[in-house]
Amino acid sequence: MQYKRFLFLLPLFLLHCQGSESTTTEAVADTSFVNERVVAPEPPKQVVTGAEVLLRERLPELEGKRIALVANNTTRLPDGTHLVDALLAQGVSLVKVFAPEHGFRGDADAGQKVRSSVDPATGLPLVSLYGSNKKPSKEQLADVDLVLFDIQDVGARFYTYISTMSYVMEACAESQLPIWILDRPNPNGWYVDGPVLDPRFESFIGMHPIPIVHGMTVGDYARIVNGEGWLSGKVSVEMEVVACEHYRHDMHWSETGLPWVAPSPNLATEYAAYLYPALCWFEPTPVSIGRGTDSAFTMVGSSWLASAPTARIDESGSFELYGHALFPFTFTPRSLPGKSTSPKYQDREIAGYRIHERSSGKALMLLGVSLFSQLYESAPASEKKGYFKQNFERWPGNSRFRAQIEAGDSPEAIYDSWQQEVEAFKVVRGRYLGYE
Repeated sequence: MQYKRFLFLLPLFLLHCQGSESTTTEAVADTSFVNERVVAPEPPKQVVTGAEVLLRERLPELEGKRIALVANNTTRLPDGTHLVDALLAQGVSLVKVFAPEHGFRGDADAGQKVRSSVDPATGLPLVSLYGSNKKPSKEQLADVDLVLFDIQDVGARFYTYISTMSYVMEACAESQLPIWILDRPNPNGWYVDGPVLDPRFESFIGMHPIPIVHGMTVGDYARIVNGEGWLSGKVSVEMEVVACEHYRHDMHWSETGLPWVAPSPNLATEYAAYLYPALCWFEPTPVSIGRGTDSAFTMVGSSWLASAPTARIDESGSFELYGHALFPFTFTPRSLPGKSTSPKYQDREIAGYRIHERSSGKALMLLGVSLFSQLYESAPASEKKGYFKQNFERWPGNSRFRAQIEAGDSPEAIYDSWQQEVEAFKVVRGRYLGYE
């Protein structure tokens, strides 16, 4: 049983660093025999984003309208052109930009207050929607006829861009303004998993009753929020999704053909975004997930691991856990303004594991639960006392997860405990999907 194996392996001595990059396994192209010839299937077409469809087909509908754009550094065309510049070049009357967490340039730390300002390149007002002003006011929308939303999401409940979108939809409904969602692929849209949010723990990192991994694009998500009456006061907004072309929900990011643009400073690679849903609930604990390095969300580590007994590592220098290879690894978090100004264990070498390989969604969530369980179990009493920080329950979305960890429940039992609610969510989700 992998769980028992990990119980034996997790105590670390980790006295050296192995810094190889994350690895992936490339799939071998399928072939089929036709008339005694081997024929390779056509390569998938590159996904066309909603922003590209807008520029190609929908610009005449923007004529004469004052436009506000909800955007950040990911609001780009595949050639790198920012949508702000593309719209202005086409003569669109863009009157302001609303910016979410991390700011318009995407270079603000997580949780860092972002102030409203003026974009020096275009002179456009930049209105911050993070901090004390998470929802556009009626005054901020008074000179607007249509709102466009175009931000790359990562498909996890606690990633705040979908919360910003919900607030913008709510504000548009109250001001009787339409909103268009310019859709983009979800890098984690190929599975649905994790506990569903208990409304008692609603916050900006979880506003609606969805699992940690919801398996929806922002367009799908806007539909479910509007259709299920999840906006405050059950208001409904006039909205349209400008859909992607050639996208399917079973796609992984490498299949979209699109470049990876970091949607936030600490998700520098698509692999970090892949691991993010399984590791983010370490944030309100003493465990580091690599903030203060250039490879956040690809590792775990903590102060108490280095003095533990030797773990059994195979000939590759790693051990396998739910389809992932974990390598002993030491790292020293540093202050990296724009990524993590004051990371856990700043300027202190700590030991942990760096994660490689990929697996199914179930195995990925089991990896996260197993790591969480065993890091808690191996912590000394002094660390256990304050292990769960204030408002920890907002991350898993319930109080059950903490109780299960403290009781020593197996990862498999914890995983199974949320499956019924996930299956119920999938039924609702199915009514709003805009793609296969």
